[in-house]
Amino acid sequence: MALIVLLVYIVMASQFESLRMPGIIMFTIPFALSGVIIALWLTGRSLDMIGALGLVLLVGIVVKNGIVLVDYINLMRERGHELNEAIQMSGRSRIRPILMTAFTTILGMVPMAVSSGEGAEMWQPLGIVVIGGLTVSTFLTLYLVPVLYGTMARHGDRNKKEALRKKFIFMDIKVKKEETK
Repeated sequence: MALIVLLVYIVMASQFESLRMPGIIMFTIPFALSGVIIALWLTGRSLDMIGALGLVLLVGIVVKNGIVLVDYINLMRERGHELNEAIQMSGRSRIRPILMTAFTTILGMVPMAVSSGEGAEMWQPLGIVVIGGLTVSTFLTLYLVPVLYGTMARHGDRNKKEALRKKFIFMDIKVKKEETK
């Protein structure tokens, strides 16, 4: 599981050309795990090998939802929109695709989670894991990712402005020294 998370982080870091943006998206994975624990507890099931495969599937889906949102926020910022405006536009624009993907996956897993036929007890944990984790993580992704993005982007903008200010102060001091010579 740790190897999967690491590989996903590396791929996203190369895609976004940043180490912070994948961190924002990866922050939602623990919330998916909390949804898994709650769903398994509510159904009285335990996590077995097939359920662990559901965790792998879940990591990919949760990360994809975050990527869709963060990528669109980045696109809006590149087009010249301010941070809060880009976050709001992205949230409104991407809520439908994120919810459609999540709900179709959840509804597709319902027959697997509630079936009672021959061999169903083997596949039920997979459906339960995906339904529980995706339900919790989808709603938290829609709230948590924009908040984290805004916080980290403001912090990054402040650091850039401070570095730029220091550079200009240094250049100003250098120019004044040359003028006095």
